[in-house]
Amino acid sequence: MFDFDQEQMQQMMDTYVIPWAINIGLAIIIYIIGRIVVNVLTGLLGKVLRKAKYEDMLIAFIQAIAHAVLMLFVIVASLNELGVDTTSLVALLGAAGLAIGLSLQGSLQNFAAGVMLLVFRPFKTGDFIEAGGATGIVEGISIFNTQIRTGDNKQVIVPNGAIYGGNITNYSAKPTRRVDMVFGIGYGDDLLKAKKVLEEIIASDERVLAEPAPVIAVSELGDSSVNFIVRPWVNSGDYWPVYWHFHETVKLRFDQEGISIPFPQMDVHISKEATSD
Repeated sequence: MFDFDQEQMQQMMDTYVIPWAINIGLAIIIYIIGRIVVNVLTGLLGKVLRKAKYEDMLIAFIQAIAHAVLMLFVIVASLNELGVDTTSLVALLGAAGLAIGLSLQGSLQNFAAGVMLLVFRPFKTGDFIEAGGATGIVEGISIFNTQIRTGDNKQVIVPNGAIYGGNITNYSAKPTRRVDMVFGIGYGDDLLKAKKVLEEIIASDERVLAEPAPVIAVSELGDSSVNFIVRPWVNSGDYWPVYWHFHETVKLRFDQEGISIPFPQMDVHISKEATSD
């Protein structure tokens, strides 16, 4: 069918077959070596991030992104070796990425916020936080949302964008917390006696820390009561047990000591002139 003499065959080999074979071989070599180098680099990146004690999920995500980006360069270099016009390919990929980014703008916001939360770590799994309109214990942090378990055992899924875009209160960030309480007594009660009772209750509770020293002081002469502020320091895990126990104990001790805990009231005085009219 094809009648080629030896000279034409040699010319075809020199012009097409050998250069193409060389290019294909070089492209394969570039791809194989590039893939090995990418795997080594992403492995080293993972070791560095683990040494920096980042979350495993963030490490895996960063490694996946780095692997995809580096492999894209390897593929482009391989195609370029084959003579493919990679400029148009890169432009096409860029346009596709832009279109996808615009269509997933909300998801990308949550994604970016998730990356920032995992990098800067304002809280971790197990912390008790208030963020994004929810309060509870953090059960999980993913790239797009955070799972919070409330005190009544409900799971709340909060988008990371809502968390990172507002205030984050982490009640577990510090090892100790101050318990702020206010107790009122009647104006006719013995102020020094009431203060002594509060001091005794503080001193009898082993969960109250000696340092910083607890504060017991008169904070306000209210409309119907003399108000004490009571501010002991406790370990973060003892905050609510101490808070609840202290309120119950103060009520019982004040009752035993004859110290009243007034409630808001109003004295009405009726003029005799008004009644005679």
